[in-house]
Amino acid sequence: MAEIYTVKVEEGRVEIDGKPSLGPVYRCIYAKHGLLELPLHLDSPWDFFRDTVKRNPSNPMLGRRQKTDSKVVGPYVWLTYQEVYDAAIQMGSAMRSLGLNPGDCCGIYGSNCPEWIIAMEACNSCAITYVPLYDTLGPSAVEFIINHAEVSIAFVQEKKISSILSCLDQCSSNLKTIVSFGNVSTTQKKEAKEHGASCFSWEEFLELNNNMKVNFDVTVELLLNDKKGSMDLDLPSKKKSDICTIMYTSGTTGEPKGVIIKNEAFMAEVLSIDHILMLTDRVAGEDDVYFSFLPLAHVYDQIMETYCIHKGSSIGFWQGDVRFLIEDIQTLKPTIFCGVPRVFDRICSGINSKVSSGGALQSTLFHYAYNYKLRYLEKGLPQHKAAPLFDRLVFDKTKQALGGRVRILLSGAAPLPRHVEEFLRITSGSTLSQGYGLTESCAGCFTAIGDVFSMMGTVGIPMTTIEARLESVPEMGYDALSSEARGEICLRGITLFSGYHKRQDLTEEVMVDGWFHTGDIGEWQPNGAMKIIDRKKNIFKLSQGEYIAVESIENKYLQCPLITSIWVYGNSFESFLVAVVVPERKALEDWALEHNLTDDYEHLCDNLKARKYIMDELNSIGLKHQLRGFELLKAVHLEPIPFDIERDLITPTFKLKRPQMLKYYKDHIDQLYKEAKV
Repeated sequence: MAEIYTVKVEEGRVEIDGKPSLGPVYRCIYAKHGLLELPLHLDSPWDFFRDTVKRNPSNPMLGRRQKTDSKVVGPYVWLTYQEVYDAAIQMGSAMRSLGLNPGDCCGIYGSNCPEWIIAMEACNSCAITYVPLYDTLGPSAVEFIINHAEVSIAFVQEKKISSILSCLDQCSSNLKTIVSFGNVSTTQKKEAKEHGASCFSWEEFLELNNNMKVNFDVTVELLLNDKKGSMDLDLPSKKKSDICTIMYTSGTTGEPKGVIIKNEAFMAEVLSIDHILMLTDRVAGEDDVYFSFLPLAHVYDQIMETYCIHKGSSIGFWQGDVRFLIEDIQTLKPTIFCGVPRVFDRICSGINSKVSSGGALQSTLFHYAYNYKLRYLEKGLPQHKAAPLFDRLVFDKTKQALGGRVRILLSGAAPLPRHVEEFLRITSGSTLSQGYGLTESCAGCFTAIGDVFSMMGTVGIPMTTIEARLESVPEMGYDALSSEARGEICLRGITLFSGYHKRQDLTEEVMVDGWFHTGDIGEWQPNGAMKIIDRKKNIFKLSQGEYIAVESIENKYLQCPLITSIWVYGNSFESFLVAVVVPERKALEDWALEHNLTDDYEHLCDNLKARKYIMDELNSIGLKHQLRGFELLKAVHLEPIPFDIERDLITPTFKLKRPQMLKYYKDHIDQLYKEAKV
């Protein structure tokens, strides 16, 4: 009998007074006697960092590749834990000298680099709430976040300074200090001053409060004292209930929502990762190296990098250019690699290309070894015992795609295609865990066990800080109490967020009786793992992790005079959108007449030129309304018959019935994705 990885801790409940039925409450087997609790001596993520510096001050912490004058990129150059600690203390002191107090908000705006982490730790040292700023939520998002969170100081990547300055006119009542990750020009300083703000280079800000600068010899002496707080000099006290970060995520109204994450939730998530790895794999250590390329503005990478800091591991940053991603990996040779499906798909394609180009003999050997190892993994053997001979003879070459040393692979942000997951489990020489989480759950709330092959295609079991249940969604036909339990995933536990900043109304929509309603539809598997099968609301993710608020996009496209109806669809395994469109008949026939096309209306809808014409016009409208690149359409199907009730495609109030639309047009959708990839 297959092992079951969850335990029931509370019975379900039938429908009462119109409230949907609820499935039983489950925990993972590793928390069957109680959820993981935060130790009393931990108050802030700063404790993780300080304690690691105390243990290993000279260990490499943050590394990046340096460019020479000839633009040649060299090896990784490292800052030690002690050097990063000293810089964070200086930055924190400078912020306090400007009048920032615990609970004030500091923005961090830029791609992953050592300065991002130093700024984060500087905030942690002073109990200042850091707020990631990023423009992928739309052109006005940075301005909105600065004002909404009342950000008074921002650490900004050099190339983003101009973006900050351009919106300073609209947020000068809040933002008073800008600190560049690098240099800042005299012109930029002048422009900031005109709006009542100060602009500093990184080095200038480090020296701003030089009289509070930490002396290295004094710090080393303090390291010898194990008493908590001995290294913290006169830093402000910190509490578990302090707000660690406010992280903004896309909302249905178009305005980003500020997800409040307190110290307790942030630290518990880090410790839960450690707990799961300790019981099922091998925890990170001082010899481990993490590759930082997923955006630090998102909770997924922040949690993973904080985990590495907690364990004393090294973090190497990519150059920020996807063209050199593989080269950076090969140079760093990481042991822990967190990715998203789009990156993993690209890596698998690269390996397959090399195998195919290696000749018939090599290809035959590879596929024989692949199928041999697959059979033994399916029988339940762990990764290192399934095919050790072929691991040495065949897969030692394929694992070089990730530098040759990776031992833990983690995938999140969107569903990982089953064939990619299988391929990586067999060829990477590493365990692989697919996880599921939201900003509101402080990253992962479910994780597959890396060496349990039967969890393929699922997001695994609840983390050790979380309880989970399903809530029935009758209007979509999902029953949480059926033998195949399906419904909306609901979560309860200490790693949940503490509400949306200044939006109690939105908080109350998703937090009901202590349970967070994720909006995702899940299905419990026989082994206790969860499989994501649908989305309750009309927001979905593309494969690169970007959220799509589909109704908002459709409303913009509907302003095109050439169409009467549109249904936009995005498969979460793909990186782009397609659509089924009902054209405005006369407009299309007039266009055909101008272009000497004699097809009747129905045949016009199949005409490739007509389809391209409509798609180009739609994307032109999209660009005028500032839709982002991934919100534009890559292929359209023209439907001559208006969406109707008879085919169960719309409601009596003319709202699209999306699950029914997908079922009805599935063949067309599949064809559109094939066409768009040609």
